[in-house]
Amino acid sequence: MERELIEYLAKSLVDNPDGVEVNVIEGEKSTILELKVAGDDVGKVIGKHGRIAKAIRTLLSASATKSGKRVVLEILD
Repeated sequence: MERELIEYLAKSLVDNPDGVEVNVIEGEKSTILELKVAGDDVGKVIGKHGRIAKAIRTLLSASATKSGKRVVLEILD
């Protein structure tokens, strides 16, 4: 569920939606989502002063509350 959410949000923000890639790393108590976008689009996903990244993380944590797991978003460049 969270993977699809991040993928949808990232593809909506970037100029090159084909360059969006989300990897999921499952742990016992937490899940790590690695978001990789094209080099030119990293700034669009992070936003000024990290505002967009913070908003995406807020939506992600709200979505993950149902499962009871902690979800972490890492934006790779």
